[in-house]
Amino acid sequence: MPASPQAPIAPEPSITARVQAVVDWLRPIIQSDGGDVELVNVSEDGVVQIRFHGACIGCPSAGMTLREGLERNIKEKVPEVREVIPIGA
Repeated sequence: MPASPQAPIAPEPSITARVQAVVDWLRPIIQSDGGDVELVNVSEDGVVQIRFHGACIGCPSAGMTLREGLERNIKEKVPEVREVIPIGA
């Protein structure tokens, strides 16, 4: 009996792609308050760099948005991430 063809196995999305998907998922919430966030870099050792824009710059709640929103969700969905840090403009 001939072997049946197997469907190709899709490669696992990269860590950067998975982090970007989480950032994209959260952006509308941040944008609704007049701010925005940009993924800058994901290092090989699991450090994610983001940049805030708009109303997030200088906002007293930006630290909470970073820890309770971005970092918590990114780490939950991409366990390879160990830290999320904001960088300046």
